[in-house]
Amino acid sequence: MITVIGSINMDLAVQMNVFPQQGETVHGELFKTIPGGKGANQAVAAARLGSQVTMVGCVGEDGFGETMRTILDNENINVDAVKTTSAPTGIANILVHENDNRIIVVPGANYEMSPAHIDAVKDVISNSQMVIMQLEIPIETTEYALKMCKEANVPVLFNPAPAANFNSKWMDDITYITPNETECALLFGEDFEQVLEQYPNKLIVTLGSDGARFFDGEHHIHVPGYMTKAVDTTGAGDTFNGALAHALAEGQSLDEAVYFANIAGSLSVEKFGAQGGMPTLNAVYARLGGFEE
Repeated sequence: MITVIGSINMDLAVQMNVFPQQGETVHGELFKTIPGGKGANQAVAAARLGSQVTMVGCVGEDGFGETMRTILDNENINVDAVKTTSAPTGIANILVHENDNRIIVVPGANYEMSPAHIDAVKDVISNSQMVIMQLEIPIETTEYALKMCKEANVPVLFNPAPAANFNSKWMDDITYITPNETECALLFGEDFEQVLEQYPNKLIVTLGSDGARFFDGEHHIHVPGYMTKAVDTTGAGDTFNGALAHALAEGQSLDEAVYFANIAGSLSVEKFGAQGGMPTLNAVYARLGGFEE
């Protein structure tokens, strides 16, 4: 079982042909409300691949909260540990332009998650094969959950986004950490190739369409990506993390798991929305085999 501790948002996405300058009004091409939040996204990514997933998070007493709970439940994700609070459900405003995106997050109920919430799911965490975490909930709750995982000897896959909230002292409690190249520079302040050697088989730097890199203790390993035509990159990183957790929990080696996650990520960018393109296991196997589902 994979447990995801993290954010649950409703994404408010606008697609446009012209990005507005300061004070400018432009016409958008498309508006959608899309289920999101890095925690929920990664939970969906792992669940679609066949993992048994439990989501630990918070939503508000509002329409978005009810919708998000229903969506997660429909993805066969256990939502017993999704708590309803008086704060509004978190939202992310996503501006999509020229196949890239800019995102503004309003945390809302996500910042209501406390160490007491983690205490309430101690047994769930202890029985997990893997816990996935990010940085869109309070820092003290993140730190508390990391300590609980370490005490229970449960591996943690940590996606350090937003990177500004990361504390380097957590590295001893993290099993795998997956920054992109920009986040890696913010976290460690060095060229990522040098940093990789400090954290063998722990630090996996994602490089978008170029794949991912890690150091296995002897060699720098470059796991190539899969070239595809991107429609929306919003959920690519979350798909990578959910797929990586799934593959590692299934017993794949790190290089196999990273390649599997790269393929899942390549499929995710071919459709609009963070969760819209997250693939099934059959779709990933089809691309791994050189043909489409």
